Amino acid sequence: MLTCSCCNQAYPETEPRWRCRCGAYLLLQSDRMFTRDALSGRPLTLWRYREALGIERDDSIVSLGEGFTPLVADALFGQPVLLKLDQLNPTGSFKDRGSTVMISKLKEWGVPEIVEDSSGNAGASVAAYARRAGIAARIFVPASTSAGKTAQIRMHGADLVRVDGSREETTRAALAAASQTFYASHNWSPYFVAGLKTLAYEICEQQDWQAPDWVVAPVGGGSLVLGLYLGFADLVRAGIIARMPRIAAVQAAVCAPVYEAWRQRLHEVPEVDKRETAAEGIAIARPVKGESILKALCESGGVALTVSEEEIWATAHLLAEKGIYVEPTSAAAPAAVRQLVEQGLVGTGSRVVVELTGMGLKATDKFLAHLGG
Repeated sequence: MLTCSCCNQAYPETEPRWRCRCGAYLLLQSDRMFTRDALSGRPLTLWRYREALGIERDDSIVSLGEGFTPLVADALFGQPVLLKLDQLNPTGSFKDRGSTVMISKLKEWGVPEIVEDSSGNAGASVAAYARRAGIAARIFVPASTSAGKTAQIRMHGADLVRVDGSREETTRAALAAASQTFYASHNWSPYFVAGLKTLAYEICEQQDWQAPDWVVAPVGGGSLVLGLYLGFADLVRAGIIARMPRIAAVQAAVCAPVYEAWRQRLHEVPEVDKRETAAEGIAIARPVKGESILKALCESGGVALTVSEEEIWATAHLLAEKGIYVEPTSAAAPAAVRQLVEQGLVGTGSRVVVELTGMGLKATDKFLAHLGG
């Protein structure tokens, strides 16, 4: 069942829908859940958790083997951490977790064509899975989007539309197109969020079903943080883990609406004026799911943090020295570990998982500009 996040109106999962009639976003509500015993012998992809993902037929599943990315022990700023290398998903970002489930549902619904808007990674991911499913895709991106991402979108055969202006203007252009074509938005789809819950499942399974103390992740539109929260909540409710980890949501200081709402103890996330940031993937002036992001942070005992442009670039260099090449957006979360240490929120005995979201090759033009040639 699909349930409205605002008015609680319920809709069947059999009809194509991306938002409630009242205009609010929808969430997938289901009592179905996998058991630990049922996982034995299943392939090491996120589809091992398929009971929780809302897909009815096996022949609807559109997969590239996504999920079960490495969880690597390391240290950042003197703090032992576990780096979740989600940049190693098939199209080079964590967005594949949401795309595989969303596109599978669209295939199950028989949707022939879609529009999507993105800062790059989600567009590339949706383009890949839509092409594999035989669904025509039109992807709207800001004209400033990294060349590596736009080339990937075009190579997957999607119709790429570059929009002069901000990320928010790109969304408006896509919504105008969506008056005629289904809006397969990663920021709106309840099935995209369902796919991101698998990150929580995986982290716990890779640690012998022990929940970490903290999970540190970047936040822009909010689907990642919300997916983590809902996934951990599923595991607690099923008695698979004993407690909810604390979630640290990280934003670039020059575009930090979630942080500002958290700092001011607001219940909703107001729109902010933003400046250009290397972390293009989280530069969202007002996330659609703002209220739910704040709820997830509150109920997990988490925090919102910001990092400067200098910290983002310095941490990208630090990770590269460890052999891990991520785009600037992906460096935001590990950069914030320093603050968790300095504020005494973590210590040597804390189990801290840091989500790495996107591959460095996505932002080759930005790295070349940063390096000076």
